[in-house]
Amino acid sequence: QEVVSEESEEESNGVNLMEFSDEILLHILSYVPCTDLVLNVRRTCRKLATLCLDKSLTHTVLLQKDYKVNKDKVKQLMRDIGKEIYQLNMAGCYWLPSSTIDHVTRCKNLVKLNLSGCHVTSLRLSKMLSTLQHLRSLAIDVNPGFDASQLSSECKATLSRVSELKQTLYTPSYGVVPCCTSLEKLLLYFEILDRSREGFMLSGQLMVGESNVPHYQNLRIFYARLAPGYVNQEVVRLYLAVLSDRTPENLHAFLISAPGSFAETGATKNLLDSMARNVRLDALQLPKAWINGSGLLQHLKFNNPFYFSFSRCTLSGGHLIQRVINGGRDLKSLTSLNLSGCVHCLAPESLFRKAEDDIDSSILESLVVSCCNLRHLNLSAAHHHSSESIGNHLCQLLSRLKHLLSLALPVCSITDVAASVEKPPTTPNLVPQTFGRKVRIGIQTYPRNLGDQANQKIESSVFWALMGSLRFLETLEIIGSSFSSAMPRNEPAIRNSLPPCVRAQSVGDSEVAAISQLTYLQSLTLAQLPNILTGSGLVNIGLQCQHLRTLSLANLGMMGKVVYMSALMDMLKHCKCLRDLRLEQPYFCAGAQFFQALSHCSSLQRLCIVSRSGTLQSDAVMSFMANCLEVIMCHMFMGESLTVCKNLQQSIVRSFQAERPALNVVIFPLLHEDLTEVIRDVPMRHLDEITLFKSRVAEEPPNLWW
Repeated sequence: QEVVSEESEEESNGVNLMEFSDEILLHILSYVPCTDLVLNVRRTCRKLATLCLDKSLTHTVLLQKDYKVNKDKVKQLMRDIGKEIYQLNMAGCYWLPSSTIDHVTRCKNLVKLNLSGCHVTSLRLSKMLSTLQHLRSLAIDVNPGFDASQLSSECKATLSRVSELKQTLYTPSYGVVPCCTSLEKLLLYFEILDRSREGFMLSGQLMVGESNVPHYQNLRIFYARLAPGYVNQEVVRLYLAVLSDRTPENLHAFLISAPGSFAETGATKNLLDSMARNVRLDALQLPKAWINGSGLLQHLKFNNPFYFSFSRCTLSGGHLIQRVINGGRDLKSLTSLNLSGCVHCLAPESLFRKAEDDIDSSILESLVVSCCNLRHLNLSAAHHHSSESIGNHLCQLLSRLKHLLSLALPVCSITDVAASVEKPPTTPNLVPQTFGRKVRIGIQTYPRNLGDQANQKIESSVFWALMGSLRFLETLEIIGSSFSSAMPRNEPAIRNSLPPCVRAQSVGDSEVAAISQLTYLQSLTLAQLPNILTGSGLVNIGLQCQHLRTLSLANLGMMGKVVYMSALMDMLKHCKCLRDLRLEQPYFCAGAQFFQALSHCSSLQRLCIVSRSGTLQSDAVMSFMANCLEVIMCHMFMGESLTVCKNLQQSIVRSFQAERPALNVVIFPLLHEDLTEVIRDVPMRHLDEITLFKSRVAEEPPNLWW
């Protein structure tokens, strides 16, 4: 009785959640998925029943990464609060059957609707949009079989009022664009393959009956992102043809992201000339062939630019300063800048310059001073070598950008000049050729804490200082300038990789340890760091960066052996918030010890391993899937046989698909000739966000869509 009385006394002195004010409770509840709020939490007590239906919680419903939601939950959710929903995001809900869309008709007051990645037929789309008279923003996919003639007059009336449209095309089509006569924002994603599954070449010509002309007169934002392929280029030209005839007067953002070569034509030249005469832009991105060798930038006019991308252009630093920054004028409005693959952007001229020559620090200094409010900066895929001048190192200049939230740098840009010149590349795998006591070869030891690591090398290094100055950085990418993934888009796997830059040879464990200063780091990418000996810096990151959600590691250290495996396993034990893990490393052994360490990542949702000649342990994978209940994506492209891969994939699907409706499993030999056919069936959300390697910093303007 005394024990019971003491416990009751402690409870009475404790804090009761229901005693908080409604404002605090609403703030807490805003972090709970809407399906849980409506279907579970509100049934606990009367107070929560009222709060869970507050307009601040039901106004916007986000289902895009609620991997546990199923058709029945969506149906019940729409029944209970459908009339209260004004914004509904179901992007990437690929696992929901197309009939789920029928329940959206209950949301009569919808203003914004995102169905990208959902299965929607022409008839279902027509029926749904016919009831959504208040809709102003729409995102959909256009798949093979889409027929605009099946859209009813009521549906077209709704589309005529839509001002924002995001359309992902998997077949040559205008989609619903011709019906949207009031468009102000148009986002187009071209994912059309050049060949059908049967191997036939596809045409870029639109289907019969799709000759309607889009209406661009009110357009303010035009964005097009093309996947590799000739057909995508042909179809986007049809969309641009109307713009070349008459450029919208209110156009202030014009962005086209096209990989490879996308030649300029007479129509596109007329469009750019018209833009130079009639509009003032706030955001610009063009294919490299449209900028290289032309005086376009000299004639374009800018208002208060917030985004520039000159990715893969041969733009020199001199042109960048003169034509874009206008000799160092105030560009405080610029928040996002992508210079990825722009190899001469920090040099005064590019005519006689080699890509490996030192940068001109005065150009970078002008950039930093003029664009002092940059939040997203991408300088990857280029050799940015600093000179020996004191105080002019790239890292020292970038440390002035105190507002940076995301940063992408080449590996060779972060090394101390003296270290790269004086210190020869380390070869950790060499055994001393001496007589006497035998040297034991095995798992290497490494310092377990930040202090030991700092004593070895680096608190005085320029990269350490840079990391210390960017305390609020959330995304960091350090990628070798010659790195290329073994899994490129729509092509066979690459068998050989280019060697790292000579300047990058000294970058290793100590530089990785410096990253652990970033307390608020959420996403980290490290690729082609040749001097990783033990991976000790990874442990420091695991201990210090407790907000880390996304981790991508590729080709670290020597290629013949995974030298950082022990440190990686120690790191993973501390990554409680990690949701996405991508590993790309030859000869990676995905065995019992690795998966046991990975099981500590209780929040993990997506795993991708790419490994030439890599091996896996089927029993260990099955045990991992059973222990980590949140995992809904498992992609492994290894060196195992097709039989082993298929058997494991089938076992995972058979054992866990019923409990995890969003489960997506692809296990396949990396060098198999049918790899591209397998990849085309991967949901676009996973393919674009984790499976394919790419730099994502400043890839798009911030807040382009939801």
